[in-house]
Amino acid sequence: MKKVLIVTPNWPPISCPDIHRVRMSLQFFSDFGWEPLILKINPNEQEGLKDEDLSRTICDSIQTWQAECFPKVWTRWIGIQSVGLRSFFHLAQLGSEIIKAAKPDLIFFSTTMFHVMFLGRYWHSQYGLPYVLDFQDPWFSDYYSRPQALKPPGGQFKYGLSQAMARFLESWTLRRVSHVISVSPQYPKTLLKRYSWLHPEQLTVIPFGASETDFEQLPSLNIQQKIFDRNDGKRHWVYVGRGGNDMTLALRSLFLGIQCERYQNPEQWQSVQLHFVGTSYAPKHRSVKTVEPIAQELGVADLVTEHTHRIPYFEALQVLTDSDAILLIGSNDSGYTASKLYPCILARKPILAIFHQESSVVDILHHCQAGRAITFAPENQPEDLLAEVKIQLQKLLSLPKGYQPETNWTAFQPYTSREMTRKQCAIFDQCLT
Repeated sequence: MKKVLIVTPNWPPISCPDIHRVRMSLQFFSDFGWEPLILKINPNEQEGLKDEDLSRTICDSIQTWQAECFPKVWTRWIGIQSVGLRSFFHLAQLGSEIIKAAKPDLIFFSTTMFHVMFLGRYWHSQYGLPYVLDFQDPWFSDYYSRPQALKPPGGQFKYGLSQAMARFLESWTLRRVSHVISVSPQYPKTLLKRYSWLHPEQLTVIPFGASETDFEQLPSLNIQQKIFDRNDGKRHWVYVGRGGNDMTLALRSLFLGIQCERYQNPEQWQSVQLHFVGTSYAPKHRSVKTVEPIAQELGVADLVTEHTHRIPYFEALQVLTDSDAILLIGSNDSGYTASKLYPCILARKPILAIFHQESSVVDILHHCQAGRAITFAPENQPEDLLAEVKIQLQKLLSLPKGYQPETNWTAFQPYTSREMTRKQCAIFDQCLT
């Protein structure tokens, strides 16, 4: 059995999107000849949502090491509060000890704490180990420098400084990388243009897998979601995921369509409620609503409720399962691929997506016949999508309560966690040869 050291700083009970590729793959690694070794950060040093139900999905036999951090009371005086930066040297030291003792064959980084990936090249130079990077988001991005881009989070100076560092570290780290996995088809294209030494065979698109196991376990957990009452006789349409200014076009198109449809058929909309859940990663006291203001502007605020706070993973699955329809709201960035797509499909509810025409979400929905997608181009305005939005809203309203889509589950099998793990392990094998 070959060994892979997986560096995943966030780990249950921490509930972050970047844990799920590895978490969902753990039960399948041995099927393809690999033993996972987990290197994480002490969850007590981390802020944010904790979900003990996630911890129950991890097998006790998995070998796990835990890195500590410099205390925040020390580092805040020099402006460092990030747990990834505070734990960097502890991860480097502990990782070296693991490599010497456990002798892994390969290192796999699956995290959005990108600066931790820098250790891949360090360990490669010290021990000759190949390393694979999992890009769940862009590390260095020029998104906010494009024409008509909105103001970056944190302001231009802070964002510019962080991106300058990201550009240097990304380039240095990728110089010796064995392989790069990406959730988005767009990012490999960007990396190939950016770095002449990379070759197409070094980059593979592997979206997050669909965890059928999570939905099988859900009834036994007796989760009670607190977002809405499923038995109040209303139609509850839900969106679970982040918000943001890059989703303004999709949101305005949706709400404009609802405004027009309600004006023509007001009685149909008396029982409809839209819930947007977990739209901000910021703590509750610092979160900013990005959905309700648009609904207010377009006169549909009485139908829309925005819950900025994130909820535990299994409660989010229960929200999807209890809903009458699921909304998928896309970014105006063509590289944005919603990792939440597969749970939405597994929830077996009608899906209405409004996404960039180049997003893989559109292709997957069509291929699996799992939902309907309205697509837009960067130059589009909400009025350009209005006719199609109105048609899809009418179809959604015409469905009986409890309707389940006729998903092509055979076509869906390539997107399951087991199949995605097989692809990961095939890449690991390739890196060794």
